[in-house]
Amino acid sequence: MTGTEHTKEPGRLSVATTATDGIRVLTVAGEIDHHTSETLRQALDACDTPRPRIVVDLHQVTFMDSSGINILIAAHRALAEAGGWLRLAAPGQSVMRTLSIVGVDAVIDCRETLRQALTN
Repeated sequence: MTGTEHTKEPGRLSVATTATDGIRVLTVAGEIDHHTSETLRQALDACDTPRPRIVVDLHQVTFMDSSGINILIAAHRALAEAGGWLRLAAPGQSVMRTLSIVGVDAVIDCRETLRQALTN
């Protein structure tokens, strides 16, 4: 992995950005809610490459509400329009339940591990 950038919502959410084989990996930790979701949105928006490919590693996310869901769906659409893709990696049980209940897992590719998300 190369290049690391950290963004943190004090006490609530952090996003570390790295790159692996041309894929941006956002490692998210904490709670994604109305108060912290802007941090995630900014990290997802900061993409200046053609055909952007982003993996969001959710293994350290303890909570996600509709704010996070909306940001992920918007990012998925924007990346698809740009010829790229968004994948979600390693969501914990409670986060995966939320993604499944609202059907995000049927729209955005969700993988059990980061390694799987980085593999075609």
